[in-house]
Formats: sequence, structure tokens, C-alpha cells
Amino acid sequence: MSERILKVKGLEKKYQSKTVVYPIDFQLNSGEILALCGGNGAGKSTILKMIAGIVEPSQGNITIDGITWDKNRRDYARKIGYMPDHFSLDASLSVRELLNYYAQLKKVPKEETAGILDRVGLTDVQDEPFDSLSKGMRQRFMFAQAMLGSPQLLILDEPTNGLDPYWMKSFVEIIQELKKENQSIIFSTHQLDIAESAADQVIFLHEGQVLESGELDRLKQKYNHMSLQQMFSRLFFRA
Repeated sequence: MSERILKVKGLEKKYQSKTVVYPIDFQLNSGEILALCGGNGAGKSTILKMIAGIVEPSQGNITIDGITWDKNRRDYARKIGYMPDHFSLDASLSVRELLNYYAQLKKVPKEETAGILDRVGLTDVQDEPFDSLSKGMRQRFMFAQAMLGSPQLLILDEPTNGLDPYWMKSFVEIIQELKKENQSIIFSTHQLDIAESAADQVIFLHEGQVLESGELDRLKQKYNHMSLQQMFSRLFFRA
């Protein structure tokens, strides 16, 4: 039986009188992949930031491997790897220097960085300054830093933005490999073909509310084997 890694219960976020995430519940076991799907303003990034401990929920509870952020921040943080949608880094450093910096912060041996750079295809540019990288390469770097230390839970915000088709396919292959290594992954995307290729569970969001959720196979049966794009279109126009 799989171990439950992530449990989200009644999670909600309000900014003053505006609700940006309505109460949501879901769970994720070890070795599972969950995709949060929806357009801009759906609440995907806010949910991931709450799980990562960056944004404080207005209501609800989040536990990772039985630990809550408010009770034990250090151990909670050690269990996650977070890839933000938007990021700002010291562009004067090389790719290798930046990844070594992240490794130092996470107390991960520097020897691990070479393998991760190779895994995301950045070995050839490791001595180049970060600001010389393309958008897709920067995305791959941020994915690499999230993987450092093999955290139990990877939290990835729009990880395929800016990737070319080859690296979109490679991203799916990498997270499927991580799944086999018993890591759990939650990622957000508006690219529903990526979610369909990678996810075990899917949550469709619109304006902070859940339109539909469940295991991918069950949703396929429920919606007569529609693609996720077809499902979302049907749900969106009903919302």
C-alpha cells in the first residue's frame, strides 16, 4: 500500500474580500503525479505556493508526510523541492555556480549537481552565465534545483513554459522516472496534453474553484474517453 505524502483539507485563500482559492481537498501518495489544470487566474500557483509554505492559507490544513508548516518548518521544507513560475536569480553567476549554491543551501553534496545538470541537458552550458540562457534553459535549471536532494514531494509551477517540444517530452520522461523512484509530484499546467501524458490525478480549476477532479483513468471513463482538452472545454463552458 502506498504511503500518503500530501494531504490537503479545506484549503482556501482570500485577499481581503476576494476569494482566489475556494475550499479544496485532495491527497497524493508516494510515487504519484497530480496535475493542476486551468488557465490564468485559476488559482493553480496560489495552491502550490500554499503547499510550498510561501503563501499562508486563509483556512485549511496541509500536511506533508504527517508534518505541518506551522509546527515544524525545517523538516517540512526538507521534504519538498519547489520550482516557481517566476524567478529572479543572480545572473552574473554561472549555471554550475548557481546550482552549487542551491546545493549548499539544501546541504546536498556538490557531486550530485553534475548528474542533475546532465539529466536536464545543461552540462554543455554549465560554465555559461545564467543570463545567457534561453527561457527554456532557465526553466530546466529551475527544475534541476528543485530535484536536488531527491525530496519526497516536488512542487512544480508551470514547469513546461518555454520548453521546446523535445524538452516537453523529456520533462514527462523525467517525472515518470522520478515516480518510479517513489517521489511524488504536483505540478500546474495549462498544457493539457502534458497533464494527460504524465499525471495519475487531475484537478480542473476555474477562477479558484474545482470544476472536476479525480484519477485520470476514472475521468476518462466518466467522460467517454475524451481527451483532457475536450473535458476541460465541456466543463469550462458549463461553469
